[in-house]
Amino acid sequence: MCIGQVGNLLPHVTLSANLAQHLMPAWGLSAAEGGLMASGYAFGYMLAVPLLTTLTDRIDARLVLLWGSIASGLATVAFGMFAQGFWSGTAIWSMAGLGFVGAYMPGLKALTDRLPAGDTSRAVTLYTSSFSVGVGLSFLVAQIIADRCGWRTAFVVTGFGPVAMVVACLLMQAQRPAPKVGRLLDFVPVFANREALGYILGYGAHCFELYGIRTWLVGFWTFVIAHQGAPSWLSPVVMSFCFAVISMPASILGNEAALKIGRHRAITMVMIASACVALVIGFNATAPAGVLALLLLAYGLTVPADSGALTAGMSAAAVSEHRGATLALHSTVGFGLSALGAWGTGVALDAAGGPQSARGWLLVFIVLAVGIAVGPLALLWARMVRLEKRPS
Repeated sequence: MCIGQVGNLLPHVTLSANLAQHLMPAWGLSAAEGGLMASGYAFGYMLAVPLLTTLTDRIDARLVLLWGSIASGLATVAFGMFAQGFWSGTAIWSMAGLGFVGAYMPGLKALTDRLPAGDTSRAVTLYTSSFSVGVGLSFLVAQIIADRCGWRTAFVVTGFGPVAMVVACLLMQAQRPAPKVGRLLDFVPVFANREALGYILGYGAHCFELYGIRTWLVGFWTFVIAHQGAPSWLSPVVMSFCFAVISMPASILGNEAALKIGRHRAITMVMIASACVALVIGFNATAPAGVLALLLLAYGLTVPADSGALTAGMSAAAVSEHRGATLALHSTVGFGLSALGAWGTGVALDAAGGPQSARGWLLVFIVLAVGIAVGPLALLWARMVRLEKRPS
């Protein structure tokens, strides 16, 4: 499943990896337009996830995963072949995000449905943290192929990545879920589960920050090279790949810390640290490239370190009969705020002077810091509600 997910993620940041260097100059896009086009992926995901993920409570999640993987790959190839500007690019990339709905959270459902009874925290964390490996490879492959063969070829090649998950689905043993009654899109039991809701809202703050920095990481490092210079080996390809890949051990270690000192405490510490690192980067956007590289690597550790603990906490808090609906709301909130993060940071960049302005990048990192700082408040709210309900 983890290998299949890495394949499914090969197209994931192909647009972000080529946005600042290729697509924006080719199509004459502003940062706000570029951010909005990138957010189309998360927006398409957000629209379809309530239906497709809750559907896994009624049919084998393997089937949703299979067809979602196929749709995601085909849409990515279509972007490389047919996208001609902002509107067509946004529409096709939104379709890729819609396909990814079936290619991510249903995979988590298919995995947990086939695990033996007991604590699944480490298995869930391994699956979610392999997300980072896939994103790192997506950054790497998309940029290398675009530089050598053009950005259209990069989309076509990465669009074949989901074949790995298609193979995994075909090898997976079929399951028949227990019959369910009631409405398909019934989120009332999920909203009543305050513990799970706290993790879901925290995940939304995490996704806002994560998608915001992933959208503009290559653009920021391009700014650093243009204004401060950097060794030839410290290219945007190298920085984006390292930033993404170190997310996997960060997420695993974050979850291990959560198991030892408590999820709420560990997640809160990570989120506060991440906000602080973002502010330090923003206020030092004109520092030497070596200093900024170290700061970005530190940010690459703090940004994903709460991911596994948040998803594992949500999964543990979910009522088994409504796990698909809980996963659906988890993804809806997460990718909805992902779309806002990509677009909002682009608007901030334009408002403060554009991609060539240090003030623009300062405002981007301030927006990211404010976004992740909402997470601890959501967890505190959920904890207070739970304490109020305890018998005295």
